[in-house]
Amino acid sequence: MFLRIDGTFWFQLANFAIFFAILNAVFLRPVGEAIKKRRAYIEGVQNDYEKYAAQVSASRSDADQKRAAARRQADETIGKARAAGESEATAIVASRGAEAQAITDLARATVATEVQAARTREGELAQGLAKTLLERATGGTR
Repeated sequence: MFLRIDGTFWFQLANFAIFFAILNAVFLRPVGEAIKKRRAYIEGVQNDYEKYAAQVSASRSDADQKRAAARRQADETIGKARAAGESEATAIVASRGAEAQAITDLARATVATEVQAARTREGELAQGLAKTLLERATGGTR
């Protein structure tokens, strides 16, 4: 029952060495290389992801800045257009107001002349009207 080193021990040791060499050549080395390749691929994907995430972040920031600049420019353009529209409206109101005042003054002058003309002819118009009323009242005979 005690262990003795004899020929079978050396045979088993050689058998183990051959088995380990075959195992290393057939399984351990190819699996190790596959694991290394897989890790390199995963690290490459992670690096690409980080790089593209940084590019996306930079692009979003750039887009936000461009949008903000476009909004500012649009606000400025709208403000200028409003100011121009208000000044044009003020000019139109002023010119049309002057035209309306001129028309009103002309109408008042015309009415004043007509009233004056009517007042100068008032006596003769009153006599003509009285004569017409008398003729109608008497039936046209005098």
